[in-house]
Amino acid sequence: MEREKIKKAKRIVIKVGASVLTAKGLKLDEVWIKNFAKQVAALFKEGRQVIIVSSGAIAAGMGLLGMKKRPKSLPEQQACAALGQGHLMKTYEEYFKKNGFHAAQILLTWEDIREKRRYLNAENTLHVLLNKKAVPVINENDTVSVDEIKFGDNDKLSALVASLVSADLLIMLTDVEGLYIDDKKTIAGVVKDIHAGIEKMACGTDKECSRGGMKTKLDAAKIAIKSGIDCVIANGREKGILLKIVSGEKVGTLFQANKNKITGRDFYDNTINKVVL
Repeated sequence: MEREKIKKAKRIVIKVGASVLTAKGLKLDEVWIKNFAKQVAALFKEGRQVIIVSSGAIAAGMGLLGMKKRPKSLPEQQACAALGQGHLMKTYEEYFKKNGFHAAQILLTWEDIREKRRYLNAENTLHVLLNKKAVPVINENDTVSVDEIKFGDNDKLSALVASLVSADLLIMLTDVEGLYIDDKKTIAGVVKDIHAGIEKMACGTDKECSRGGMKTKLDAAKIAIKSGIDCVIANGREKGILLKIVSGEKVGTLFQANKNKITGRDFYDNTINKVVL
């Protein structure tokens, strides 16, 4: 019964992690992107709207440069992002175009969300793109972001974007099946409240191409459910995962939206500027 609402989701934000997008060599996995584009196109053809929040620019740049470890300095990360972002968008455009859609690049910094005028401009742009049946592909603007304005991870960015466009569903695709419970073998099917016990189950990541882990995904899920948006964390490597989620199959972990949601101006005033970076 908890998953019935998902079937009716019309506007969906999908966060794609770098660990899902890239092959072991840290280069983009074009086979995966090809299959992903087909699933997204199928959702559009069902009458749904899809926005993608995609990591992978830095990892793509690392792959092009033959780097095996994520650079530690901000300038090196920005250089990798500058090289990799174009490659990432070129690949998205290639495979979305084969399915009858275009990929529209949107790069954001924290200031674009925190400053009211920029927030509204971003919202308007996204709505126009969706009406034109283009696929918005959003990433943090790593080439210019500095420590004071970075989101810190695209998980949080995806939740803020979902709230920005009043999405019905946020899907976060990662390289694990969902939120593991105490025995580390069983996945929590449904979470109705993110309390201290749930947070203890989360951990960070030491993967070279990733930034975050389950902890940042729980932080993002908190924002989403507070905004009245259901959130699913699932394994992006599972075949047909998007179609399985929206058809109500019991895959991944579902975080149920709060009934007393915060929307519109109240969300901006009470949530946006209180997110801890």
